[in-house]
Amino acid sequence: MPAELSPIDKAKFAAARRAVDFVEDGMKVGLGTGSTAAWMVRCLGERVREEGLRIVGVPTSSRTADLARQIGISVVGLDEAKWLDLTIDGADEFDAQLQLIKGGGGALLQEKIVATASDRMIVITDASKEVVNLGAFPLPVEVVPFGWQTTRALIEEMLIATDVLGRQTTLRLNGTQPYITDEGNYIVDLHLNRIGNARALAVALNQIPGVVENGLFIDICDMVIIGGAEGQVELRDINAGTIAHERIDFADDENIFADLD
Repeated sequence: MPAELSPIDKAKFAAARRAVDFVEDGMKVGLGTGSTAAWMVRCLGERVREEGLRIVGVPTSSRTADLARQIGISVVGLDEAKWLDLTIDGADEFDAQLQLIKGGGGALLQEKIVATASDRMIVITDASKEVVNLGAFPLPVEVVPFGWQTTRALIEEMLIATDVLGRQTTLRLNGTQPYITDEGNYIVDLHLNRIGNARALAVALNQIPGVVENGLFIDICDMVIIGGAEGQVELRDINAGTIAHERIDFADDENIFADLD
């Protein structure tokens, strides 16, 4: 592994490397979006190239689709795949119940659709993403552009009666213009600081006209793999109620990093 990788990237790599061990020949696999998920796609591509692993990937964004094709993973859409064996993705936050905040990369809608169309979801992350209460990371809410300011005002009104610590909302920008999702929508980020009842908030948000989806992933994740900079990994299985500790050997194999050049 190149020495110039930061400790956080080594932690992400360790989690990603362990997660792809759960992928078996013939599987249909949801491919997440974001920096940690990118490591997973590279690790999976290495298995495809070196082991002849036969899989079909369903990407959760155009960025992930481009990367998967670049490294030799067969890519199809969800309508073609229909149902998936496994989705592997990152998260912006997770708590002890493996409830998540996702969408920092702007792909929350496709990520949630793909994850819920899977038998199992594994989240790969580092220890910094674990929180006692969700909400320190801004909660993304995807909204349609038409009347988005009205939708934002309705969200702010709803938050008054919600168990949160903050109620500031901001339109996500790309430079000076609104950030546009793959579906052509906007994202409003909610700066809540702490979410008292994530399940109730997720339901309330999706009842507001103009809201397409929110970044709270409730009862979707089955396992979290937490990577460390020295190759240590912790596997938490919410269904089995187990926690396992392992170590990944950072081999001197540079193949996975060739595409970084």
